[in-house]
Amino acid sequence: MIGAGQPPIMKLLRMPGIYRPQADTWLLLEAYRDQRDLHQAADVLDVGTGTGAVALAIADASENRCRVTALDIARSAVWTARANSLRSRSRLRVRRSDLLSAVAGQQFDVVLANPPYVPSPHAQVPRHGPARCWDAGTDGRLVLDRLCLGLPRVLRPGGAALVVHSALCGVDTTVRMLTAAGLRARVVARREEPFGPVLTERAPYLEAVGLVEPGCREEELVVIRADNA
Repeated sequence: MIGAGQPPIMKLLRMPGIYRPQADTWLLLEAYRDQRDLHQAADVLDVGTGTGAVALAIADASENRCRVTALDIARSAVWTARANSLRSRSRLRVRRSDLLSAVAGQQFDVVLANPPYVPSPHAQVPRHGPARCWDAGTDGRLVLDRLCLGLPRVLRPGGAALVVHSALCGVDTTVRMLTAAGLRARVVARREEPFGPVLTERAPYLEAVGLVEPGCREEELVVIRADNA
């Protein structure tokens, strides 16, 4: 099983511009660890895999050697995750995908997702560069909203998704969207974290648009579980 704290996945290869496993990664994995009913899943999907950290941890911790599919929009992330899969001798299926497009028509028992969610002064998601890993429009929801709408199509009946993001982009909004899409949604994990380099640099913008109080340099990370009951 995945242990508490930071899983031992920091030795993974990581190409420049690929998202580094950090606080939201650990929280997502710990939430999975705590949701014991998910551990018997046969088919697991990891959305926004980056280095493959979450997908590899799930594959290694599986009680029944589940099949794990990992998706990312960045070609460099796909090659990185494939390389890490080979190095760890875990058999991941890694595909390049704009969110869920590469698995259209397929369904999974468990979906884990760590999408871009950082509010940005720019209205559109970057097409290139490292900021594509975190920037998600002025309210941080450009990718999250698409994910919420798409999850019911990739979850089997009885399946569940775990989605991690910052409270800065609206926890209640995510729960409402998932509920409206026909899923049963609730928060299953929370953690306060100090701002990292990206949010620290962006703090004046976040203050100016009212997303944080002046001088605030902490955010709450949440994991929301959505069940296809």
